[in-house]
Amino acid sequence: MTIKYLDSKRMSGDTADIAAVSGGWKEIGRTTLGSAADTITVSGLPDKRYYMIISSKLVSGNATHQFILNNDTGSNYAIRYSGDGGAEYAGVSLSNINFDPANATNSFHVGHIANLSSKEKIGIHHLVNQNTAGAGTSTRRSEFVSKWANTSSSMNRIDLKNTDSGNFDTGSEIVVLGWDDSDTHTSNFWEELASVNASGSSTNLSSGTITAKKYLWIQCYSEGTGGDIITTFNNDTGSNYTRLYSIDGGADGSDVNQTGIDNMHNAGLPTDDAFSNWFIINNSANEKLIMGHSVQNGSAGAGTAPLRLEFAGKWTNTASQITEIDFDSSSGNFGSNSIIKVWGSN
Repeated sequence: MTIKYLDSKRMSGDTADIAAVSGGWKEIGRTTLGSAADTITVSGLPDKRYYMIISSKLVSGNATHQFILNNDTGSNYAIRYSGDGGAEYAGVSLSNINFDPANATNSFHVGHIANLSSKEKIGIHHLVNQNTAGAGTSTRRSEFVSKWANTSSSMNRIDLKNTDSGNFDTGSEIVVLGWDDSDTHTSNFWEELASVNASGSSTNLSSGTITAKKYLWIQCYSEGTGGDIITTFNNDTGSNYTRLYSIDGGADGSDVNQTGIDNMHNAGLPTDDAFSNWFIINNSANEKLIMGHSVQNGSAGAGTAPLRLEFAGKWTNTASQITEIDFDSSSGNFGSNSIIKVWGSN
């Protein structure tokens, strides 16, 4: 049997020869606005056990970010929310899921929802808001959990609604991915763009040139290098980056006019091993909005708790898409077990 590998690193062949890939995130719904509007609707969703929801809100004036499921506008929603690392807010008996801390600027959201029809639909979400354009102002961010108190049906429709004075602008969209352990398909949404291991003799760990994609998902594991790890895009080391971040659940700090994004929890612990997970929206004409989480192991052994960093950031380039991601150590080489992996999709 001959197996062909396409540029996307997916296999092709006769269906008689090759079994379909089981599972994987498959795009099951998408709506992109062709003109300004107050509602984005994705309907006719198939029943999948898990949903991954990606939404991009481009705005003209003020525009709220309210999710409504299955056209249910009753008081059947509840959320627990924190904006910009602030105090927790618990909202109950709500008519929608509303969570954007700044309605007047572009935002990017990634959420995961468990969709068992006989159970309440519970979700985990993160959102980054551009805030004022430019590297002199940091992004805003929110993290929240949600539930829809429906126990009789699965989700089949998602509406993103605006009730403020502005509009969702052209290009705003919702993409819905589904996953179920009974799935067999070869059309995974996330396409591997790069997988690079460190040589063990360099302070740089780079994706190399990757295919430009609208959505990026980056993971990096780094052995302790003895220095900070700074991430840049397209070899841009100008003061064009910002980061709003929380360390170990503490109050948010803000980095503006930076020459890269600090990927470490604490510069005083540069010998830790670290693992990070990022999502990026990568429109060429808009600032690149980033949400990230990382963990450092701290001192070896179960007697020391790991350390965590969560952040929202941006790269202020509005002329081109990200086509290279570099992790650079300020001191010491990446160990040979270090690796960067990049997936993407349009």
